[in-house]
Amino acid sequence: MKKHLAILLFVLVALGLCVPPVFAQASGTVKGVCKDAQGNPIVDGIVVWQNSDNGQKYSLKTNKKGEYFSLGLTPGTYLVTLYKNADDMKAGKEMDHVKGFKVQLDENTLDMDVKKEMENAAKGQGLSPEQLKQMQEQQAKAAKETTTVKSLNEKLNAAKTAADAGDFDTAIASLNEATQVDATRDLLWFKLADYYRLSATKQTDPAEKQKRLAFAVEDYQKAIDLKKAAANDKDPNAAKNLAAYYNNLAEAYAKSNKVDDAVKTYELAAQADPANAAQYYFNEGAVLTNSGKVDDALAAFNKVIGADPNRADAYYWKGVNMIGKATLQGDKMVAPPGTAESFQKYLELQPTGTYADAAKQMLASIGSSVETNYGKKKAAKK
Repeated sequence: MKKHLAILLFVLVALGLCVPPVFAQASGTVKGVCKDAQGNPIVDGIVVWQNSDNGQKYSLKTNKKGEYFSLGLTPGTYLVTLYKNADDMKAGKEMDHVKGFKVQLDENTLDMDVKKEMENAAKGQGLSPEQLKQMQEQQAKAAKETTTVKSLNEKLNAAKTAADAGDFDTAIASLNEATQVDATRDLLWFKLADYYRLSATKQTDPAEKQKRLAFAVEDYQKAIDLKKAAANDKDPNAAKNLAAYYNNLAEAYAKSNKVDDAVKTYELAAQADPANAAQYYFNEGAVLTNSGKVDDALAAFNKVIGADPNRADAYYWKGVNMIGKATLQGDKMVAPPGTAESFQKYLELQPTGTYADAAKQMLASIGSSVETNYGKKKAAKK
């Protein structure tokens, strides 16, 4: 009896020892090399293996040679998708895919060569070698553009972060680097000019201030030239952006005490973007007011009112400039015709506005009372 029991135990142990190798063979390994449209290894690419039977996914990363490798994939049918990087995977921008790949026990090899796939596709489409070459060149150009744009955006963001913190020198350095990468982007020159202009006001040395304003003027002009040269610009905001470039250039001129240049440039902004002309004319009027050019300032504010009759502050500043032309007759101040009406209109549009008290004081100084129904017909007396 003991002999039979010993034999039975030996058989069970033997069976137990045979079990692990059976389970060890329940999965396979996958490996391969991934190359892009130019035949170069795809570094840090992502190869996703998705089991079509149970939906299980395995995300594998390629090394510097474009190689990937993984143990432990369950045998079955897989959809294999190649992405250039993790960001493209999140965005769903695949480079290539293979459907119905069978993973067997032991080793499975699947190389993914985008260039060869393109060549095979071209043959199937009847493309000539020259047409294939053109397609590959377009793909390479698009890939280069994506890389360049990503790099420039990083520099733009770094510059903005620095500028927001008041560190304009770092912002300027970042964008100077960006223009060296690609000098054909109008936005780079525009933002660089902005940071030169904004930093100029913080300079205690007058010479350094003028130097930075000169750089700003130069770079705004580069941005404008590039924007105007883009005749096929499909950006719906192209005209608005061009006007913004002119506007900021005009401000740089104004801070440089080049009033005539500023006025001409504000006019160009208004012409480029008629829908927002009132704002550019208003800026023009402000510069002229600060320069003491009363008649020209009045003309500018009249253009503001013509473009936007409900722009209250235009009426106020028109009135201020008209007060500047007032004369004294004895001890009484006599303002030009229309002065009181300008302040009355401001108060009608903004009775509690920023300049409401000042407008009332101006009216009092010329002996006029406040009327809240300016521009409205009075009811006929019965």
